[in-house]
Amino acid sequence: MNLFEAFLLGIIQGLTEFIPVSSTAHLLIGQTIFNIPADGAMFSFLVIVQLGTLISLFAFYWKDLLNIILDLLRYIIAVLVCVIKYLVPTSEKKSDLAVTLKKSLTSNVILGIYILLATVPALLAGFLLKDAVEALFRQPLLQASIRLFAAAILLTLAEWLTKKNRPLDAMTWLDALFIGVMQIISVFPGASRSGTTISGGMFRGFDRPSAARFAFLMSVPVMLAAGGYEMLDVLRMPNLGEFLPLLAVGFVTAAVVGWFAIKWLIAYLGRRSLYIFAAYCTALGLITFFVHLA
Repeated sequence: MNLFEAFLLGIIQGLTEFIPVSSTAHLLIGQTIFNIPADGAMFSFLVIVQLGTLISLFAFYWKDLLNIILDLLRYIIAVLVCVIKYLVPTSEKKSDLAVTLKKSLTSNVILGIYILLATVPALLAGFLLKDAVEALFRQPLLQASIRLFAAAILLTLAEWLTKKNRPLDAMTWLDALFIGVMQIISVFPGASRSGTTISGGMFRGFDRPSAARFAFLMSVPVMLAAGGYEMLDVLRMPNLGEFLPLLAVGFVTAAVVGWFAIKWLIAYLGRRSLYIFAAYCTALGLITFFVHLA
């Protein structure tokens, strides 16, 4: 891989991480076109470059993420204070402590708890299936076609079978857990992360913008964990000095392009369906599969 190829792969990652057409499938196709070996270094590049699009999420949703984190911290502190007051005899009544906790339980706290709940299934799957997922990357075109077909099926079913009339503040813990389990599909055997999680939200009746917003926010812990874990392998690479410039180019390019992709998709989902993405994934999946057979 050279710098120009890393730049193009960064563009592909930034464009397709949030648009529900499977960024990994497109990166695998790019890897094949550029004739880049399917080795551990390439797998590390694919994971690390996703951290670039994580920066896009931070930049686009920084107010939401900051408010969620601050409210969660305030709530944790309130819980600890109430526990101490409950254990140590004070003049404050138990009912007053319950009122204090209830006031601290804001909508941001609830959303943050649901994001963490939805993150657990994917983190467990990613840890347990890491070796199996890496093995699939040795057949990039086959894996790309699987991801594209899976994305097409999910997007079509999400549009066809759902009502899409619930706002995000109507979410329950069961909704969050269901969407979290759906995210496992993006780990193994493979589909678009945004496609599976947006579809998961729509299967629970959420409107497209609400499903997309939760899907993007819940991807932050998973992408951060996956990128941080893979960074440990990168730091142990013998040719790290030669590899770092490639990572930097892909990382920065993905971050810049990803921000514009999020902005465009949120506006698009407010007025149009996902069928166009399903059709695109089907067409590209067929092409990729037949090229793989050839």
